[in-house]
Amino acid sequence: MTTDTTATSDCAAPRRGRPRSEAAEQAIFAAVEELMAGGTSLPELTIEGIAAAAGVGKATIYRRWPNKEALLVDMVSRLEEPLPSATGSVRGDLVAMIEYMRLRGLAKRSRWVLKAALGQMHSSPELHAAYRERVIKPRRQAARELVRRGIEEGELRSDLDEDLVGDLLVGPILARSVLWDDSDLEDPALAVKMVDALLQGLGGPAARG
Repeated sequence: MTTDTTATSDCAAPRRGRPRSEAAEQAIFAAVEELMAGGTSLPELTIEGIAAAAGVGKATIYRRWPNKEALLVDMVSRLEEPLPSATGSVRGDLVAMIEYMRLRGLAKRSRWVLKAALGQMHSSPELHAAYRERVIKPRRQAARELVRRGIEEGELRSDLDEDLVGDLLVGPILARSVLWDDSDLEDPALAVKMVDALLQGLGGPAARG
């Protein structure tokens, strides 16, 4: 893959300094979306092509991002909704987290650029690493903190592995969002069903006896 410059650290955050023009940024983001919707792949996407489609100079883009990878990570992360606020109970917070991921899965289906960018991200190690740093790691940490709080408050067993429980919680919604295009993400009760199935346990009367 051809990249416009550089290191994962450059992808992790947009360059700061000069005041940003919201109109220019929106034009740049719209240009990327239009190019990708038209079939341009990540390797084919260039700063020159984005600038031409957006009607701006290359310098306008480079003042904001050091390379196209940083631009794409910034764009995709902005399409992500903020993590949900605390509800006051561990179960409520777990449901809110899974609901957040359910809605994100629906957004991926409806926003072509999000689906295309995430689908092709593995072809760019720098881009994938930056996305993990800015988007995936904060989510994983939020899940770990929720599980830890549940253990501390006695709502979850004290012998549980925090990372394992986090994976058990988010795994099913990730499978339905990423692997199954025809899954029931439209079900507004899906998050409650998933969380309660895990909290209440899977064993039936035979297992208890």
